[in-house]
Amino acid sequence: MLTPPPGRRAVVVAGLRTPFAKAGTALRDATAGDLARHCTRELLYRTELSGGEVDEVIMGQVISSPLVYNIAREVSLLPQLPRTIPAYTLNRACASGAQAICNAADQIMAGHADVILAGGVDTLSDVPILHTRKVAQILQAATRTKSLRERLSLFAQIRAQDLKPVAPAIAEPSTGESMGQSAEKMAKENHISREAQDQLALMSHQRAAAATADGRITAEIAPWFGGPNMDQVITTDNLVRGDTSLDALGKLKPVFDRRYGSVTAGNASPLTDGASTTLIMAEEKARSLGYRPLTAIRSYAVAAVDPGWQLLMGPAYAVPRALKRAGISWQQLGLIEIHEAFAAQVLSNIQSWSSPAWAKRLGLPGPTGEVDWAITNVMGGSIAVGHPFGATGSRLVTTMSNEMMRRDVQFGLISICAQGGMGFALVLERVP
Repeated sequence: MLTPPPGRRAVVVAGLRTPFAKAGTALRDATAGDLARHCTRELLYRTELSGGEVDEVIMGQVISSPLVYNIAREVSLLPQLPRTIPAYTLNRACASGAQAICNAADQIMAGHADVILAGGVDTLSDVPILHTRKVAQILQAATRTKSLRERLSLFAQIRAQDLKPVAPAIAEPSTGESMGQSAEKMAKENHISREAQDQLALMSHQRAAAATADGRITAEIAPWFGGPNMDQVITTDNLVRGDTSLDALGKLKPVFDRRYGSVTAGNASPLTDGASTTLIMAEEKARSLGYRPLTAIRSYAVAAVDPGWQLLMGPAYAVPRALKRAGISWQQLGLIEIHEAFAAQVLSNIQSWSSPAWAKRLGLPGPTGEVDWAITNVMGGSIAVGHPFGATGSRLVTTMSNEMMRRDVQFGLISICAQGGMGFALVLERVP
């Protein structure tokens, strides 16, 4: 990450997202473009930002549509924005939204831009359904035939089993393991109990419910208008269960190892639809336009581990690296946000940060730090709120920035595990 010249710090000015909804429910009829444009348009409206001030749009998306390859460009074509704004879409799996924000910060600190809209989107209700390779090849060959007879001859080669649809797999191409299977393996190898996982899930729901009730979460949501007559207004996430209990969570059966497992639908993040956009500016630009910045991007780091080992342990490596780059210690953190892909993953990484053995493994003089739950995931997390892959990183930055201002906290840390064995960590600093 670049060291910015004076006045070129990249700051978070504001952020907004759609409600997050369980896939197949409230947002099932919306496309990714609909969701991303909606929260971006509302963000421009609430901040009263002139579209002519925007230099670039960067969005993260994990499962893209074959019909819309660059969702960021579709966002940049909003009527509120000049059509000359460049845009691109990136994919760093579950860290995509945070990576989009950090890419924006790098561009700003390099002096290439002053104002960037960055975020992410995914809709698991609208995943592309593919043909088998054989059917695809026959269809391609059919487009090159010169007669109906040749075309029919090709189609005659298709058998019933060839027509079975192929949906994108949420699994590692290198290992064939799903993230849930990997989380189950981590729970066993790190001795993470079912009770500990359910306790974390309960806390996530209770805190998210409280933050929804007191308005902290709803303030970050652009209400969605749905239904045939656009009269069904959604203002909250529909996954939060404030009335759940350890007893209810304990009755759920393991999903990935039905006999000996501990990872359930209750202690894992659900498949979710949603989008989030964050407004990033050069500090001097923000102040010249009359905005009060929330936080500044202090540092970030990305790490990767062998996907065949413990897939979701990347943050164990990324977090100490980001703290070192920020020039601060764990003890200086006033707030922490850990992406809750699975409770087993959260608890495994927490173990590593407080472990002398892990410190030795990473070449550190001592453990990174012990998690204090009084300052960690204080508004709940992805288990309760939901996890639209490309949007979560942006949601975390917005939530962390707002809460740092409310609590007058100087430093905050965001930790995200991601597909491919990657880990992402980001340090934010409150701007006075």
